[in-house]
Amino acid sequence: MQPLSEKEQAALCGLLREAADDLGAPVPAEWAKAVTAAPRHRFLPPRVWLIEGDGYAPCDAEQEPDRWLEAAYADAPVVTQVNDGQDPGDEDVWPSSSASAPSIVLRMLRELDVRDGMNVLEIGTGTGWNAGLLSARLGSDRVTTVEVDLGLADQATDMLKRAGYDPCVVGADGAEGHAARGPYDRVIATCSVQEVPYPWVAQTRPGGVILTPWETPWFCYGLLRLTVEEDGSASGRFSPHSAFMLMRGQRIDLRIFRDVVRDEHTPVESCTSLSPWSVTGDDWTARFAVGMQLRDVWHTWQDEPDLDGVQRRLWVATADAKSWAAVDWDGHREDRFTVWQHGPRRLWDEVEAAHLWWLSAGMPRPEEFGLTVTPEGERFWLRFPDKVVSSY
Repeated sequence: MQPLSEKEQAALCGLLREAADDLGAPVPAEWAKAVTAAPRHRFLPPRVWLIEGDGYAPCDAEQEPDRWLEAAYADAPVVTQVNDGQDPGDEDVWPSSSASAPSIVLRMLRELDVRDGMNVLEIGTGTGWNAGLLSARLGSDRVTTVEVDLGLADQATDMLKRAGYDPCVVGADGAEGHAARGPYDRVIATCSVQEVPYPWVAQTRPGGVILTPWETPWFCYGLLRLTVEEDGSASGRFSPHSAFMLMRGQRIDLRIFRDVVRDEHTPVESCTSLSPWSVTGDDWTARFAVGMQLRDVWHTWQDEPDLDGVQRRLWVATADAKSWAAVDWDGHREDRFTVWQHGPRRLWDEVEAAHLWWLSAGMPRPEEFGLTVTPEGERFWLRFPDKVVSSY
């Protein structure tokens, strides 16, 4: 493998310093060694997409080598694929795969607590960098990585081989795990899930750990660490500081006016004193708690709708598109908002109840919540596993 240039060495050292600042401690020696052995830039494609204005613009290594290298070693995610690999043409460009920020990658690897000789399954190969770090730490024969996008799987295999690593790269749906190489001591996902696939639990040894980003349609924010039990269940707690792209098989592609609201709908009018910003704004602890209770509910804002006396409108809807609510702000009052609700469920009433429960419970933070996964479903609990909040 070609040695690093001085510029690349300096960028790599900067990455380790920034990661240490984020971790609040030096990067563990074994992972610092892995980062040096598997440099991030060697796993990025020649073309990446960087934020530019309100969207994304391509950056090519040949045309803008300094900008590309700077992006490769910045403590930020780098978009490596858009629109599921399809040419967007004149359509909107949206990210479909990325290299995660180095600090969260190293934070998760530290949380994974891998040890020599362990067998590890990764869900979401992406660029292959995470699999490269695991291979540098454990040896390629101890690492299995699954990628649903066959094109990305091929690219990652090539990048890994060029870097000197040969883990088992499987092109398949990561929700099914990969039983042929199990059982595993550790499972780590580099995509977010709204429901933990039970095959991950079934393919992990008792005492093994599953670490995955987690989200709800309401709020994308959280990291879940589960320990597998002898009875085939897995249980653990959430922590904050994680936001990843959702596993493709769990995506929800809904739009308010295309899929939910219809001209013939006759919504019921009411009013509320609960500010819509209380459940969608900067207080992510409230947003986490609401999303945890309303697992099939999502929301979106509409600015300056063409309605008299309405400055902003919050839309709330179910994932099956059968129920919706709208909360209107007139641009002036902060203590009264007009509510419209339609469908078999009164969604804003449910949001109010979820928020009230969170307040009465003492405004718990994400790390006070936990999840138990069984073959039958999932149970969410507060502080102790027997204090079940909701189940699905």
